Amino acid sequence: MADRTREAADGGATEGDDGAHDDRGADGDGIRTFPFPAELAVGGVGIQIGSMGTDRTWHADAPLHRVHRIDFHVVMLFTDGPVRHMVDFTEYEAMAGDLLWIRPGQVHRFSRESVYRGTVLTMQPGFLPRATVEATGLYRYDLPPLLRPGPAQLTALQAALDQLRREYEDTATLPLSLHTAVLRHSLTAFLLRLAHLAASSSRASRQQTDSTFTRFRDAVEQGFPANHSVSAYADALGYSRRTLVRAVRAATGGTPKGFIDKRVVLEAQRLLAHTDLPIGRVGAAVGFPDAANFSKFFHLHTGRTPAAFRAELR
Repeated sequence: MADRTREAADGGATEGDDGAHDDRGADGDGIRTFPFPAELAVGGVGIQIGSMGTDRTWHADAPLHRVHRIDFHVVMLFTDGPVRHMVDFTEYEAMAGDLLWIRPGQVHRFSRESVYRGTVLTMQPGFLPRATVEATGLYRYDLPPLLRPGPAQLTALQAALDQLRREYEDTATLPLSLHTAVLRHSLTAFLLRLAHLAASSSRASRQQTDSTFTRFRDAVEQGFPANHSVSAYADALGYSRRTLVRAVRAATGGTPKGFIDKRVVLEAQRLLAHTDLPIGRVGAAVGFPDAANFSKFFHLHTGRTPAAFRAELR
């Protein structure tokens, strides 16, 4: 079991056990936000890439089976499976040839039972220029973490990742500035392929072409802590309620109210898992000044009370 835990750790973030992290990211419950370990990257550049295996260990104070948060990107390409991994409170099962993409701010948890084999890439926010970030959809939180490429897509992704790894490990043939520039180009090539796969995985193409839904989605992301009203969003965006209903149904298969509620529930789950805030303050943070109303809402959508949900993660 210990070996499996270390293997999972290497798959997630490759931080090491040399004191690279301190307590600044810790909450009272011991759940931490882990920053990108730039000091462990070859040449100090903003990415790391390597094999998932037993040669690295996780920080001793961060048990892998506990929920934790990262502030950098992680992409795992698996060569073995199944591997069960939780991202934002949804369990995913990855097989050989699958990829798991965890974005900054998402909470996740490793499986004690799974053995993590393959290649892991971590990326520091800010390593790539803004135009590349937008082109590759690095912060498209609406896209699924688990990606299943077809044979041709997998071959191309593996080749791009292998090339990136060769460039990352080759620190002798170029000055650091050119080495970093080559890494950015190689990383961009890989991410463009990955973004194309992600966009084709769950109706993302339809979402991108529907400006009504896109505007609604962005407005909800900004306003959900205080605004849960479909009519208020429709008015602010200049749409009729019926237009908004049609756009959201076409893009997601659900309703605008369901979309808002799902985002509110996710944020509440993150706060319950990641902080020691009292239940009432968690509710207030997501738009419920009355704690009883928040508990009823949370139970309706998850089948558990906020206190029971938090207790399951401790």
